[in-house]
Amino acid sequence: MSTTFNAGGLRRTSAAAVGLCVAALLLSGYSPAHAATTAHTPTSTIPGAMPRPTARDNHTAGSQIAKHEGNYAAASFASRVPGSGAVRGMDVSGHQGVVDWAAAYDGGARFAYIKATESTTYTNPYSDQQFNGAAEAGILRAAYHFALPDRSDGATQADYFLDNGGGGGADGRTLPPAVDMEYTPYGATCYGLSHAEMVGWVKDFSDTVHARTGRWPTIYTSTTWWSQCTGDLADMSSTNSLWVAGYAPAVGPLPYAWSHYAFWQYASSGTLVGDQNVFNGTYGALQALAGSAA
Repeated sequence: MSTTFNAGGLRRTSAAAVGLCVAALLLSGYSPAHAATTAHTPTSTIPGAMPRPTARDNHTAGSQIAKHEGNYAAASFASRVPGSGAVRGMDVSGHQGVVDWAAAYDGGARFAYIKATESTTYTNPYSDQQFNGAAEAGILRAAYHFALPDRSDGATQADYFLDNGGGGGADGRTLPPAVDMEYTPYGATCYGLSHAEMVGWVKDFSDTVHARTGRWPTIYTSTTWWSQCTGDLADMSSTNSLWVAGYAPAVGPLPYAWSHYAFWQYASSGTLVGDQNVFNGTYGALQALAGSAA
């Protein structure tokens, strides 16, 4: 049920009418708290599985990019399926619950990014099953962090990420971790930070991950957001791989200074669970990325 507001506000309603409406809602068992819960609480279809996470800080890679930059309709998905030789992958979060990784492998997935944390307030309750299950199925995996730069500094969020499932060394089956830099779910597009402050935040996060793991984190972002919120002030292309989001038939222009992308998130749904991705290279190159700490 939704309410539509006119430009001038809600129309006046008599006290008696309001009373009758409230009484009817109470008799039906309705409460505002119940409505908020039932409207946004996904349920697992797997018997015995825990309820899907509903924490406020529970957003997925690309969820805000799709809202701000648009997403192709499902009917156009076929035009965006990579060719038969492409190295395909997926990214998942707690919203996907327990993932059938064997089926994902059979469906063509060869890598997966798995959400571990957001800010310093959320951890994915399914991250262990998703992270370990992917590897057991022969899928190269990595963890990602959804950044909220207005909550705390980059080092603090990097430490929280690494302490809560965001690690993983260059063991031949784990790709470098990633930080998700995109539009805020809550307020100002750039979290109220200046260009210099945003660049400092990303570098702080990146340097902390590198200091603790020996690996530079991959940066997930869109070209539009990166330009708008960093002002194209920093060249991070020599250290950080790029995971670019762009829901279109072609990847399009890349963020400032990157001449090459490692991963492209090209659709929010498709034949694989979660978002659809492709690696910009051969499977051998992807394996090398999983085994390199440089």
